[in-house]
Amino acid sequence: MWDPAKYRQFSNERSRAFYELVSRIDATEPRAVADIGCGPGELTADLCTRWPNAEVRGVDSSAEMIAAANEVLAAASTRAAGAPRLRFDQMDATDWKPDVPIDVIVSNALLQWIPDNEKLLVSWVGYLAAGGWLAFQVPANHDEPTHSLLREMARTDRWRDRLADVALTRQTAEPAAYLDLLARAGCAVDAWETTYLHVLTGDDPVLRWISGTGLRPVITKLTGGEREEFLAEYGALLRHAYPQARYGTVFPFRRVFVVAQKL
Repeated sequence: MWDPAKYRQFSNERSRAFYELVSRIDATEPRAVADIGCGPGELTADLCTRWPNAEVRGVDSSAEMIAAANEVLAAASTRAAGAPRLRFDQMDATDWKPDVPIDVIVSNALLQWIPDNEKLLVSWVGYLAAGGWLAFQVPANHDEPTHSLLREMARTDRWRDRLADVALTRQTAEPAAYLDLLARAGCAVDAWETTYLHVLTGDDPVLRWISGTGLRPVITKLTGGEREEFLAEYGALLRHAYPQARYGTVFPFRRVFVVAQKL
């Protein structure tokens, strides 16, 4: 379902939230680090630079993403004197259970795909070593035109039957709710939100952005002429909602960040 090439089209904008999240983790010499929902692997590999003595494991449910991540691993192994302490595994986030206590768990833009992700977060706290860190960020733009227009289209007579069983991204919690959840689970918690104003260039940039992420289930479900029809209709709505200026298209994107340390 996932296309690493499409996902990487806006890699600078997408990676900014990851680096801002990881910068707030105050772990000095972690031994075991996990990146859950690692995608194509470049950001996971950067965790090896941040913590060169750690064993770093990336997990993703997508075979396509893991294949891309293993290409990143092969390239990193070629450049380094020896293979980095890095590996990637295809696995659903809800099935991941580490063999040893984890010092740092990172999850970047994953939890919006998972029902009852609050329960999953509490289980992750249980996997942490004493003093370990859990850091995640999630999109919080469920009510923005990208998502509201998509839901409205999926409910229309034209698309209702075709898209009835398609799972779109879910609304994530507010920062205060995550803070309360993890504080009750025994963590010191820092939670905040940021709305980025990305300036995207080129034709239909918002459509290209969401085609690499939230639109993937729809693109996968539809075939041939149906897919082209849907994208043409949805693209026209997005162009109206996000008008292009001479300098580019402003794309507001709200994200929620949480960094928690197990006490």
